[in-house]
Amino acid sequence: MDAGPHEVHSTLLQHLKEVTAKTAFLFILPQYNVSVPTADSETVHYHYGPKDLVTILFYIFITIILHAVVQEYILDKISKRLHLSKVKHSKFNESGQLVVFHLSSVIWCLYVVVTEGYLTNPRSLWEDYPHVYLPFQVKFFYLCQLAYWLHALPELYFQKVRKEEIPRQLQYICLYLLHIAGAYLLNLSRLGLILLLLQYSTEVLFHMARLFYFADENNEKLFNAWAAVFGVTRLFILTLAVLAIGFGLARMENQAFDPEKGNFNTLLCRLCVLLLVCAAQAWLMWRFIHSQLRHWREYWNEQSAKRRASTAPRLPARLIKRESGYHENGVVKAENGTSPRTKKLKSP
Repeated sequence: MDAGPHEVHSTLLQHLKEVTAKTAFLFILPQYNVSVPTADSETVHYHYGPKDLVTILFYIFITIILHAVVQEYILDKISKRLHLSKVKHSKFNESGQLVVFHLSSVIWCLYVVVTEGYLTNPRSLWEDYPHVYLPFQVKFFYLCQLAYWLHALPELYFQKVRKEEIPRQLQYICLYLLHIAGAYLLNLSRLGLILLLLQYSTEVLFHMARLFYFADENNEKLFNAWAAVFGVTRLFILTLAVLAIGFGLARMENQAFDPEKGNFNTLLCRLCVLLLVCAAQAWLMWRFIHSQLRHWREYWNEQSAKRRASTAPRLPARLIKRESGYHENGVVKAENGTSPRTKKLKSP
């Protein structure tokens, strides 16, 4: 017997729901899940692929919406009370957005590395490489990080960033994208998590210091704390990268270039990664030293100017009796336009 109209309609609706659900899952959830057998049972892990671009695109739009919410309901209300100039207002918005992002990323990243045991077992950063299969929270963290830094590119236009500030912000955005995408695609996700945790912790201090400075220009204590932590963080990042890549991966047996299996453990790849990390840290350190020297120079110039102003002798106000007439080219002229005669001094 032929199916009735009601049954056909319900079948079409069911099929539409299944297609819609599959499409929604493609945008919302990480793709490429694989069941990995363990000692007790099976766990679901994930690897990367082209469909990740669709998920990243979806979370780019989500991040743009969250960016606008933070801007309108938090930062704009605070900046109106502070009455900032245009330059300070732009920097205040930048630091406000980055404080929210970096602080949430530090908490999330710390939770991931603790629950996955990467902090308690440093050898896990290079053992069992390549780390092709990722836990859900690790892959989702990387997708959200890539989405945030990709969304920062159109935000330069939406936020009407000044032309002078665009090159500096583009440098930082591209550096983050290069390091995060490199760790994700080269299957160095565990090492990347630890390095991001260190980097983001420093960035939280810096942008919080800027916010407090905009609220009160005499408040520079957090800048001093950030300056102390910044150099130590560079040292930790370099040490950890050399330990994991230069020594840990170099002693692994499977040193072969096999992109299909996700193995990039070759001497050339290790040298390129180490060179990239070291160059980035050296560039950040150079900018930090240059900035500190400029601030110290401005501070000492200001202090020396104050000292000269305080020690300069004050001349008493005296009434100076001028000769009658007017001055022309440094010469006193009489009322009739002739120069007055000089008085002859009598010899003693």
